[in-house]
Amino acid sequence: MTRLARRLGVLDAVVIGLGSMLGAGVFVVFGPATAAAGGAGLLPALVLAGFLAFCNATSSARLAARYPESGGTYVYGRQRLGPFAGFVAGWGFVVGKTASCAAMALTVGAYLWPGQTRLVAVGAVIAVTAVNLRGISRTATATKLLVSLVVAVLVLVAVVGTVGGPVHLDRLTDPGGSGRGVLTAAGLLFFAFAGYARIATLGEEVRDPQRTIPRAVPLALGVVLVIYLVLAVVTLGVLGADRLAGSAAPLVDVVTAAELPGLVWVVRAGATIAVIGVLLSLVAGVGRTTLAMARRRDLPGALAAVHPVRQVPHRAELAVAAVVILVVLLADVRHAIGFSSCTVLVYYAITNAAALTLGRESGRRLPVQVLAGVGLVGCLLLAVNLPLASVLAGFGVLALGAAWHLLRQRGR
Repeated sequence: MTRLARRLGVLDAVVIGLGSMLGAGVFVVFGPATAAAGGAGLLPALVLAGFLAFCNATSSARLAARYPESGGTYVYGRQRLGPFAGFVAGWGFVVGKTASCAAMALTVGAYLWPGQTRLVAVGAVIAVTAVNLRGISRTATATKLLVSLVVAVLVLVAVVGTVGGPVHLDRLTDPGGSGRGVLTAAGLLFFAFAGYARIATLGEEVRDPQRTIPRAVPLALGVVLVIYLVLAVVTLGVLGADRLAGSAAPLVDVVTAAELPGLVWVVRAGATIAVIGVLLSLVAGVGRTTLAMARRRDLPGALAAVHPVRQVPHRAELAVAAVVILVVLLADVRHAIGFSSCTVLVYYAITNAAALTLGRESGRRLPVQVLAGVGLVGCLLLAVNLPLASVLAGFGVLALGAAWHLLRQRGR
């Protein structure tokens, strides 16, 4: 079996994690999260989502250091809990993140050319696939550039909002929402943090994974949490809960409120760059999980090929791109965030369940075992508190995949 080349250091892994996370939360999720939780519930929901992501990151880092190969929780579930758990995790990741890829591609189209959203989305998928097929080092280099530009735009918005907004801190306690609304918002906001798993799914391409992965995952997550908290305070403080809940482009509205319309296109460009960065890493991550599943014949074996020169899973990435383009052209992906959050939360529930089995071997029961337990319960709690349509669709697709897997196993 051909292995992928180890070319990524700590900085490369952190940057890929940042590129996977920055964008979705700031440019997409704040509006619906505020609608669910209200002004007073947004920050608690964000902290809850970030804490749960930290629990998951701790479990992911421990498992990825022990099993440094492509596939993430698909591999961990198989190794620690059995083939069925591994398949459910891998299936949930592939279908959920494929929906995310389509949603991100359509977001690029909506920002760049609203009249031709689907056409631009297809072009974006083709472009990022072409970059990924050049090799993982090219992906890391491109992501570094994208992350630098996005951070600059986000800093600009924070400064403009603070100076010209102004930021009314009393709006952070605007009433609205409920306890369940906070859980729903946290589940939606979790979508914005899920990119740190990309570091684990690239585990086979990381140098010295036992050292690199445990450092890169929490570092990337911590940087993103700080950025999200600052921007949540600025957007909510400038716009207020009602306006933020109804906003499709909250950072653009912040700049507009500061009476600086000339910066609107800068923010729109920053949003486009951010989403392309997310899409770049998403396609890479889904392709590598597809590779891992194909190696074990849980997906067609032809997808397990690794390019002899570029050292990338080229067939898997091309297959993923084809499915994403099909979804972009034919499907309604308005509920893609909720669907993706549901399936990915189940994925991380399996991550934490697998991590719980490590304590018996390593003797490190606390605090990492407590974090794994909290992560397991928290993931399931947030998943079932998402909007009903997302819960039904997510668990329905997971059940169909599980049934197909069991039938194939019996056939063998």
